[in-house]
Amino acid sequence: MFLLGPSLHANAMVGPRSWLGGLFYRSSNKRSDKNLDHNLTTIQQKRLRRLQERLVIPFDETRPDHQEALRELWKAAFPDVHLTGLISDQWKEMGWQGPNPSTDFRGCGFVSLENLLFFARTYPSSFHRLLFKRDGKRATWEYPFAVAGINVSFMLIQMLDLHSAKPKSIPGINFVKILSEDEEAFDVLYCIAFELMDAQWLAMHASYMEFNEVLQVTRTQLERELALEDVHRIQDVPAYNLLYQ
Repeated sequence: MFLLGPSLHANAMVGPRSWLGGLFYRSSNKRSDKNLDHNLTTIQQKRLRRLQERLVIPFDETRPDHQEALRELWKAAFPDVHLTGLISDQWKEMGWQGPNPSTDFRGCGFVSLENLLFFARTYPSSFHRLLFKRDGKRATWEYPFAVAGINVSFMLIQMLDLHSAKPKSIPGINFVKILSEDEEAFDVLYCIAFELMDAQWLAMHASYMEFNEVLQVTRTQLERELALEDVHRIQDVPAYNLLYQ
């Protein structure tokens, strides 16, 4: 559950310290197609359950493995820069709200850190291109990279209805089929979504206050692509081509 302050709305922020709460994607509560009923295979059930188990793990700043994952993210992002501590103003350079990233992870849990780390390790060129905003004509007020990444994780979880026993939309059903073939499908889809979000950001000439709109457009595009009949693997998603090693 993500809480907004009384002066915040889904599409409005009241300052940089409220950025995270204001930008977390709110489900539009679209009507599900009640006629869709997909019986999961054994492998689909197993893979979906394993992914769902990841989603409920909170980030715990006292756990050594979570601390190490955070350090590894820093190393992947800034390999030549020494990190002075897990609480440091250095983290702001990656786009965290403050000196302690653990406060931002409360929004989406440990999986959002896993997503960022997977992106950095699997598609380092793409990761650094987005981190350092190397492409396109950029707005004066850019989106903070790391916080945007958490928003992307949350958007995907909502879009795919991953907290339900089984998906009830065509994109969700197709995703579970893809997941049964590739257990890293969610992490790869995250990388695709982040790339697509940045591409939409540039195409819309967006700035700070328009992030929610960009994220909604990104979600709509991903839903369309996941609903295509010829998408059987994560590599078949058209936006996959935005990624490069």
